[in-house]
Amino acid sequence: MLSKNQIKVITSLDKKKYRIKYQLFVVEGRKSIQEFLESDFKLDQLYSVEDMFEVPDTKKNLISETELKKISFLTTPNKALATFRIQESKPIDTNRLIIGLDNINDPGNLGTIIRLCDWFGIQDIICNLKTVDLFNPKVVQASMGSLTRVNITYIDLHSYLNSNQISPVYGAFMDGDSVYASKLDQNGILILGNEANGINKTIEEFVTHRLSIPHFNPNKKTESLNVATATAILLSEFKRRTIEK
Repeated sequence: MLSKNQIKVITSLDKKKYRIKYQLFVVEGRKSIQEFLESDFKLDQLYSVEDMFEVPDTKKNLISETELKKISFLTTPNKALATFRIQESKPIDTNRLIIGLDNINDPGNLGTIIRLCDWFGIQDIICNLKTVDLFNPKVVQASMGSLTRVNITYIDLHSYLNSNQISPVYGAFMDGDSVYASKLDQNGILILGNEANGINKTIEEFVTHRLSIPHFNPNKKTESLNVATATAILLSEFKRRTIEK
């Protein structure tokens, strides 16, 4: 049976300040939990309605469906929930293409971008300090286990670009050059900006190649693409060039 304190701690992990306080985050669902168990992340405690994972008994908690509903962040709880230890990010590999995120606010967008990076073989994402927390339960859920394979680092993006002299620096803009007609290298950094305002002017100054995704509908009534959708299109084109080479 879950104690009141256990419920209080787990449900508090939807807020960043408590994730920092306890150094814990939540993973839900059998597949996602299994991926984290097979990764470098350290299990804190597992809560499930049936015995479905091979973990030490000291970390295993069999609970009822009713108890699971009390601690789950999902509308329909998925049989199991686990808390894992937050770990430090790894060194950034600057010899590959890096994704840079400038003020991404929506957890679903960040989670989807993480999953896309996993799919396209991008190992590093660097986020400015105002980007939504990667351990937000909605980010973890949307990334569907890809958090275990993509290294995500939060930094002062302006200072990083200013001091590391990374080149080329690509930026996604509405008025940039068509990604399909631009020279694309397989290293450097690709920056994507805030859902509403795009790339901040202080970051834009470091961009050496302004890219855009052409609008093929002549009426052009659709003003913009979702940032995660744009990420998918841009990464697909970057990787297509790799195959051609």
